[in-house]
Amino acid sequence: ETLRCDASGGLRPTPGGRESRGPSLGTCSRAAELGIVEKTGANDLQTLADRLAQQSICASLSKHFPKITIIGEEDLPEEEPRADLMEEGQEDVILQKCCPSEYKDLKEEELVVWVDPLDGTKEYTEGLLDNVTVLIGISYGGKAIAGVINQPFYNYQVGGGADLGRTMWGVLGLGTFGIEVKEVPGDRRIVTTTRSHSNKVVTDCVDAMEPHEVIRVGGAGNKIIQLIEGKASAYVFASPGCKKWDTCATEAILHAVGGKLTDMHGNDYCYDANVKHMNSAGVLATLHNHQYYVNRVPQSVRSALKQD
Repeated sequence: ETLRCDASGGLRPTPGGRESRGPSLGTCSRAAELGIVEKTGANDLQTLADRLAQQSICASLSKHFPKITIIGEEDLPEEEPRADLMEEGQEDVILQKCCPSEYKDLKEEELVVWVDPLDGTKEYTEGLLDNVTVLIGISYGGKAIAGVINQPFYNYQVGGGADLGRTMWGVLGLGTFGIEVKEVPGDRRIVTTTRSHSNKVVTDCVDAMEPHEVIRVGGAGNKIIQLIEGKASAYVFASPGCKKWDTCATEAILHAVGGKLTDMHGNDYCYDANVKHMNSAGVLATLHNHQYYVNRVPQSVRSALKQD
């Protein structure tokens, strides 16, 4: 199968920007019981929406592409997925795109798909729904080459009649779709960073960038959207909190528009199936001037973050 087929798996855009089928995160959020489970602590949560979304994405991809390797965030028991969670369709608009020549002959077994079924779970439980995204990243040879970012609650504050949700996707060599690239006004340095996982190392690194403004929000996908839409200049997270499923899709989409995502040392991350899941050396992402921000990372921060 060609990459264009793989890139269309999971949550796909429809004319209204909504995901095509599968479980409704809105239904889960309106339920009296979110099914919250603490994984490693109060800032590391899992909800019913996490579990249902992962089951839907992974089972649907496995059915269509049984030879790919899929790595999801949630550790779920092996069980037969419910029929209503399965995605059977494919989006013709995407399939009509021309696959980049370097990926046309890829085989399923050469691809690794990293899935974060609900990025920004803590914010989801607190009702900060604009922070929430669904991330599906595809890697080949350890490199993030394609990704999907679904923002299921986009426009949720607008009110009745608005199109709810949107899907962005991109492939290296093809471009990005579903999002418009914008620039931060003037020469302002606006840093976006973690809302709920801060510490002295994180703060010291953010301060070293000498930002004009700091935006603290949840979700890696949400922060990358801010970079692409010109709301922030750099995403700075000097901590080993993010995982490969947080950054594979986001890195691919950011790179497809000319941006850059690395660790705090300026090194690329590898997305092979057998790599450790933790991004131990933090995350630094920019749309432009990446080396400027790498150069401003303090030596104390570099020493605190072990390189992979």
